[in-house]
Amino acid sequence: MILAKVIGTVWATQKDDGLVGTKLQIVRPVELDYKEKTNFFVAVDAVGAGVGEIVLICQGSSARQTELTENKAIDATIMAIVDKLDVIE
Repeated sequence: MILAKVIGTVWATQKDDGLVGTKLQIVRPVELDYKEKTNFFVAVDAVGAGVGEIVLICQGSSARQTELTENKAIDATIMAIVDKLDVIE
């Protein structure tokens, strides 16, 4: 899984029928101290996350294992909203 921050939303009125009803969020991976990395990607939101929230993303075949995403053309899914991190180094 990838720790990321939701930084925006993608609006697409014309899309594959399998994506109708899904919310597409722009996410940017973050470090454990929440420092944002430079890359970003789009993920389907399966949990109702909002802009500014820290989330967990899964990619690949795992991204297609929720009720919302099953058997759809999806490569990344927001699977959880993070409440807190406890890091022991």
